[in-house]
Amino acid sequence: MIREPVTFRPQRRASTRSSARFFHLVDAIAQAHEPTPTQLAALERSYNSTGDFLSECPEFRGLLVQIHSHGSRRLGTIVRPRDGSREGFDIDLIARLAPSARHKYQGDRGPALLLDHLHSALSRYADAHGLKLRRWERCATLEYAEGMCADIAPVIDAPLLSGLFGETHGLIPDRELRLFNSTNPRGYAKHFDLAAAISPNFPAAEIVAKAMDSARRADVAPLPDAQEIFDRLLCRLVQLLKLHRNVAFGSVQDQDLAPTSVFLTTLAAMAYAIEAPQPHVSPLELLLDIVERMPSHFDRIRLPDGSEEWRLPNPSAPADNLAASMNHPPRQAAFVAWHHRLLEDLTRILDAIENHQGMDVLLKAVQIAFGSRGFNAVQRMEMGRQERSRQVGRTILLASPAAMPVSVAARPHTFFGG
Repeated sequence: MIREPVTFRPQRRASTRSSARFFHLVDAIAQAHEPTPTQLAALERSYNSTGDFLSECPEFRGLLVQIHSHGSRRLGTIVRPRDGSREGFDIDLIARLAPSARHKYQGDRGPALLLDHLHSALSRYADAHGLKLRRWERCATLEYAEGMCADIAPVIDAPLLSGLFGETHGLIPDRELRLFNSTNPRGYAKHFDLAAAISPNFPAAEIVAKAMDSARRADVAPLPDAQEIFDRLLCRLVQLLKLHRNVAFGSVQDQDLAPTSVFLTTLAAMAYAIEAPQPHVSPLELLLDIVERMPSHFDRIRLPDGSEEWRLPNPSAPADNLAASMNHPPRQAAFVAWHHRLLEDLTRILDAIENHQGMDVLLKAVQIAFGSRGFNAVQRMEMGRQERSRQVGRTILLASPAAMPVSVAARPHTFFGG
């Protein structure tokens, strides 16, 4: 068993001011890829309606315990779909069944029968509401209005007597393999929440916070304060990884090589749990350390034919290998190449901010890393920052006792440094 070697770069001493600008920039990029409150409300209304319908269906009457979200919606790391062909968002839902469902769906035909019942019930719901329904080996996908999609998977409660989060363990059917696999969506969410709750260790925390809030005031913009950023640092990091992945694997031929969201999310959470308690000068240095160390958090087994098997046990269901989808040489090579590109792109953005290279350089670096939507979000933020600064300058000038009784606009700027 081997681990991916980690090459540690010389420690960067980015100024706290640069760290502040970087994280406000990241916030703008992430928000541009998040659903609006209206979209979230529409999603929740839709899946609550679906849950109410399923609970009354004869297939699941007396068995359905709950419909709940999991994955990125539950973790707070949701971003726009990778294909970019629609404005809607994807959510993952669990149709949670009581332990007694194991008796109804036992035997070799049990997994397929459960999936058949789910598809049959959802077909009636889709027909009644004019929705599209797609069928898969482990779930079904409902396409709601405005391009929103929900992957709905049935999970039977199967608590374990030992192990972390054993009380929320469950079984998910696999039609192709004709068996039930170990899973634990609720336990995984608890694991992620525990990691995200770890407070980062910044020995100069007061200085860092003041620098970030100073940048916030200097921008004359409704930016989040430092504590808000610290509180959701892991969520923002995961969003950043997924957005960069979406751009890097944007072409159709590359999408099949992209690492899965659960693989990236788990690596980020594991790295954060180890790195966050360690002293870091700034949030930016913590972020770079986490990204650099991600490849060291899964096992690589050298096989007799020279290839590798990657293993990343689900922290809430150890029998579930979250790296199983990565066990193809082209996909493994693509992950290594993407990881190097991610570090290069983050460093390029940092350099543009730290060295005051100008708005055009910063925007180009953002577009390379995070695509046109990230480019537009940062451009709007920076243009708004300049305009608000001009307005404040004009207001101060007019309010001054020594000011001439005429309207004098502040001199327009042409440079947008970090």
